[in-house]
Amino acid sequence: MPDKDAGTPRVFLVRHGETEWTISGRYTGRSDIPLTKNGEEQVSSSAKVIVGSGKIIDPSRIARFFISPRTRARRTYELLFDTSAQKELEEKVVITEDIREWEYGAYEGLLTAQIRAARKERGLDQDEPWNIWESGCEEGESPAEVAARLDRIISKIREIQSPYMHGEEAVDVVLIGHGHILRAFTKRWLGFELSVKLPMMLEPGAVGVLSYEHHKVDEPAFLLGVNMGGSE
Repeated sequence: MPDKDAGTPRVFLVRHGETEWTISGRYTGRSDIPLTKNGEEQVSSSAKVIVGSGKIIDPSRIARFFISPRTRARRTYELLFDTSAQKELEEKVVITEDIREWEYGAYEGLLTAQIRAARKERGLDQDEPWNIWESGCEEGESPAEVAARLDRIISKIREIQSPYMHGEEAVDVVLIGHGHILRAFTKRWLGFELSVKLPMMLEPGAVGVLSYEHHKVDEPAFLLGVNMGGSE
């Protein structure tokens, strides 16, 4: 069966590698926690399989990078692309706060169980446990604030990709960010409010893929399976 969507631009979601706080499950927003040795190995292992000429993420096909300013995200970029590739890609890289992790505010460094227990002690969430997708974070960001900044990036991506929906030019985009924000991005890409229940997992150092159906920019889609042979 022929691939009716061959050549359609893609958006690659790259989560940074493991950190010490990733291991413990602590909420890591603005805290600039470096990758662990294992985290660096996670990213390097992914790079060997999916990054390179003719592979899923082909540097020659990338039109733009949007990268979180946090050290763990920037280091992930350095591990994915060798020095020579970075020099060629330099003008395509945008370091932006719009793809930083969710601002956790008073919940920074805490575990989900700690947050829920503390809120319940104060008389909050008596009927249902705290859910970041619905309630956001005290002294941090609300779902609406997160959605607004992600929508700005989505608008920029669609401006880049919409003229080339049949592959007339290579305009793939790579986002390098964090667990919560990349899942939030996926919801907004598909047109869902952040409160919509859409269980997703994205392991440290892993890659997710978004695209479009029927070569139409107004039909964004989650690319459930990717041919490991590359984009051609």
